[in-house]
Formats: sequence, structure tokens, C-alpha cells
Amino acid sequence: MKIIACYSNKGGVGKTATAVNLAHALAHSGNRTLLCDLDPQGASSFYFRVKPSKKLTETAFFDDVARFTKSIKASDYDGLDILPANMSFRDFDVFLARMRNSRSRLKKALKAVKNDYDVILLDCPPNISVLSENIFRTADGIVVPVIPTTLSQRTFEQLQDFFRDHDLPLKKLHGFFSMVQGIKALHGETITDMRKAYGKRLMQTQIPFASEIERMGVHRSPVLAMSPKSQAGKAYEALHTELRKRLDW
Repeated sequence: MKIIACYSNKGGVGKTATAVNLAHALAHSGNRTLLCDLDPQGASSFYFRVKPSKKLTETAFFDDVARFTKSIKASDYDGLDILPANMSFRDFDVFLARMRNSRSRLKKALKAVKNDYDVILLDCPPNISVLSENIFRTADGIVVPVIPTTLSQRTFEQLQDFFRDHDLPLKKLHGFFSMVQGIKALHGETITDMRKAYGKRLMQTQIPFASEIERMGVHRSPVLAMSPKSQAGKAYEALHTELRKRLDW
């Protein structure tokens, strides 16, 4: 079983849209897929029309296998299940900080379903925290959307610094440019500069700033389901293909 995290330490960069479309692409390609929504706002659950599980509190999430598995819901798409978030997830950091072996608690919780899925995709909250470090240690690969702007470049560098400071393997990081607008000179300049600076840490696929992605919230559906032949749909499919090659999978 592979564990892939969609993560950014900066909000508003297209993280959840990426998680939703990658989950759809993985399931569509024949993988039994679980999208685990770890963001208390529950945006990826919302996109798949799945209501929060109010009984899955922080204690149950990490220690109650039966309640964890019972909280998983089927989506409208074959091979794709959702573990929805709820607002109690905002307390994960406080809860983990009090636990022994807190760095491995997430991995232990996910092992409960390892025989049921080929891949677990984590939609992560946008911060660096105890939960984030759990995610970094648990995931086989971490997909990081980066808007080609100065602030996003800075946060991507901060993320790499965190990995170095905590002896985490940089090779787990798979950045890509998100919400790219070709008409903006700054975007083009930033992409060029970052590719020179970060090399292999950045994938070749770029996700455009597109109306189809914005409409996901209206239709509550992945771009790959409602508009697969659009520029954005093709880009997400390309991202899925490139990521699997990078993970040798």
C-alpha cells in the first residue's frame, strides 16, 4: 500500500483540488483508493458529497480501529472511498503532543486498512505541526503545490529547511507549479528561477489557473469527472502519471 500526502504549508495554492483529482485519477486507473481528509475544514469531503463523521474524534481516529473503519464512506466513483474530516480534527496536535511515540501514531492508525486499499491519499491542513511531522514520516511521497510567486517560493524553501532540520528525506518532496497563469511575466520568471534552484524537487507538470477548477465547488465533482478533456483535466492526469513514475509505481 502506498501513502501519498497532498500538503502545503501555505493555504490557497490548490492543495485540496489536487488531492481530489489525484484520488479520482488513482481510482480510475484501477487502484483501490482511500482519500483521508485531515483538514478540519473538510473541503475534499465536501467535493465528494460526503458528510463529516461526528463520532470520529481524535481519540477514536488514533485508537479505535472499529470506529475508524466504520467512518469510511463510499464515494460516487468506483474504487474510491472517503474518510471525511470534522472540526474535532483541529485538536490533533494537542492530542498527539500528549501521546507516547506521537511521531508514528498516524502510520499506526492507517495500518488498520492496509489490506483494503492500494493507496491512501492524505489531504493535509496547511501548517507545520506535530500532525505534519507524522504525515512527513508516514507518507511515501508528498505532493506540494506551489504558486509561482515569491511567497510560495519562500514557503517551499521553509518546508525543505524543516526536512533538513528534522532528518527527513528530501526525496519524498514532489513539488509542482499550481494556478499558473502564462500571461503573467512574474510566473514565468519565478518558474525558471525555481527550476534552477530546486531541480529534481519540482515535477514538470504544471496546473493552470482555470475556471474548471473553480467550478469544482459548484458541481461538487473533480475536474477529471466533469471535464476530463479540458486543459486542467489533462494537466491533472499528467500530474498523476508523472507522480507514479517518480514513485516507481
